[in-house]
Amino acid sequence: MRILCALTLIVTLLGVGRATAEDWPALAERHSVDLTDFSFSTGETLSSITMNAYTLGTPRRDADGRIVNAVMLLHGTGGSGLSLLRPSFGDELFGPGQPLDLERYYIISPDNFGHGDSSKPSDGLHAGFPRYDYDDMVEAQYRLLTEGLDVHRLEMIVGTSMGCMHGFVWGETHPGFARRLVPLACNVIEIAGRNRMFRQMIIDGFEQDPAYAGGDYSDAGDLKTGQAIWANTLVLAGANPYRMQADAPTRAEATEQLHSTLERYRAHPVDPNDTIYQFDASRNYNPAPRLSEIKVPVLWINSADDFINPPGLGAPEAFAAEMPNARFILVPASDETRGHGTHTWPIFWKDDLTRFLADNP
Repeated sequence: MRILCALTLIVTLLGVGRATAEDWPALAERHSVDLTDFSFSTGETLSSITMNAYTLGTPRRDADGRIVNAVMLLHGTGGSGLSLLRPSFGDELFGPGQPLDLERYYIISPDNFGHGDSSKPSDGLHAGFPRYDYDDMVEAQYRLLTEGLDVHRLEMIVGTSMGCMHGFVWGETHPGFARRLVPLACNVIEIAGRNRMFRQMIIDGFEQDPAYAGGDYSDAGDLKTGQAIWANTLVLAGANPYRMQADAPTRAEATEQLHSTLERYRAHPVDPNDTIYQFDASRNYNPAPRLSEIKVPVLWINSADDFINPPGLGAPEAFAAEMPNARFILVPASDETRGHGTHTWPIFWKDDLTRFLADNP
């Protein structure tokens, strides 16, 4: 196993600008961990995979040398470990006296498998890459922690969107490894209905693009139809209709906002194979039958303006009641919330997290 660590100045996920001394990414330490003989739930194997992660703060150890203050952050589909090191997230949580005060906690934010600088199809295998799912991604996180970072217990997992779903998978496959779970913006039912449909739109958009060439395209930007379907779908899936109406109250303003948003997407085309795999990885997700096995405290938060997880879908309140120590909160919609992306704006739920930590020390 090889571990490389370096303090880094990192370009943010969207490439908006260069990091400065005040940015959370600039304070992060980067870890690249090689995990040998990785087996997938499909039966496929790779002799080695790489997991990349960023850490903030200082690990504290008990008398036996075990790290006792680690918190893992898990990003959403298509994101990276930097997604939750943005000012909108870190400025509300990581400072002195805040819920994830770096003087108290050791923050671990991985590039989840198939994302960022962790192993993924675009590294070389393209459409021949193993068809990983969420169980495989959680196992890669587990091995990253235990084999690469010497972490054998977590104080908490905070997961957003895909990371929210990973949190429930963790609760069932590695019970008690994390003392608390904070899943943000997801459901606990099978990925079906509109949720699967919008994912399938993105998958089909790329696979049916004439330039896809069975996954052996030479330039991601050549798949113009696939990139357009991906971008347009995400504009709707991630949007808050109240905020959009407030920001674009006329037809002309709405059209201009859409076109300018799509221009930003076009300037940074995604890799089609990576994106197909990312959106398909949820295909086997369905923790509902085993929720009663999750005994640790759970703070589950969704938002009422979430296109992907609208209020009442899948009866989250009823499912929360199946876990012996869980609380479900629905953030009310307003023209200030951020649709599905409300999960990465703690200003809307930080007080709930503060109370949760006080009630579950």
